[in-house]
Amino acid sequence: MEETVLLCEDSIEGILSGVYAAYELRRAHGSVHLQTGGLENYRLFTRYQEVAPDMEKSGKVLRTIYRRFGEDAYTQLCQAMVSYDSEKADAVYHTIVVGLLGQYRGNLMDHLSCRPVQKVFQLSRNTGVEIHHLLGFLRFQELENGVLLARYAPKNDITAMLAAHFADRLPNEDFAIYDEKRQYYALHPKGKQWYLVREALPFAEGEAAYSEDEANYQALYRQFCGAVTVQERKNKQLQRNMLPYRFRKYMVEF
Repeated sequence: MEETVLLCEDSIEGILSGVYAAYELRRAHGSVHLQTGGLENYRLFTRYQEVAPDMEKSGKVLRTIYRRFGEDAYTQLCQAMVSYDSEKADAVYHTIVVGLLGQYRGNLMDHLSCRPVQKVFQLSRNTGVEIHHLLGFLRFQELENGVLLARYAPKNDITAMLAAHFADRLPNEDFAIYDEKRQYYALHPKGKQWYLVREALPFAEGEAAYSEDEANYQALYRQFCGAVTVQERKNKQLQRNMLPYRFRKYMVEF
């Protein structure tokens, strides 16, 4: 049987639109696959079809996931969909298929003997660990205009998830979280709903003008970190395990 590969946008909306389109094909699910990003290599006897992201269709799939599988599975599937892994879309699609077929009882994500479920579980765990790290490692710096700016370059596309957390923690602050790797940012006006801006910051890295208080606090914090360090007890291996190098570029104390 000829296989069909649906090419989706690399986003939650894009992947879920691909899931909706896969069901619309009314074909055996084993012969349908989802793929994000560009197409590098064509496979023989395979039909490729592009799927445009559709908010209404993706919303229907998202509500079905929440209603049928529960909050935990909903969260894990969403975290898997923002992973950097190239196989995430197909794993999410076939996990949803397994869940809707009702082949397993109980929590869908507990059935790790199923390969797509296992893949989604692994991707979700990887994304969740990075989110957990950055809730503590992300650094906001105050600009001259009072906006708090955080720069970072995560492996996974987690800016929206971090923005939701910090909007709850800092509701009365103007802040922005900029993903340098993907060149877009979440913007939160104080007292209002945050939103995503799909473009680079309007200024380069070296052009950001920080407030006088920010410069003073940064100097004090570096002085504090140096004062509490016990040189004789330094353990770089343990430090690297607890704080990976890739986070340090954006941390004031380093």
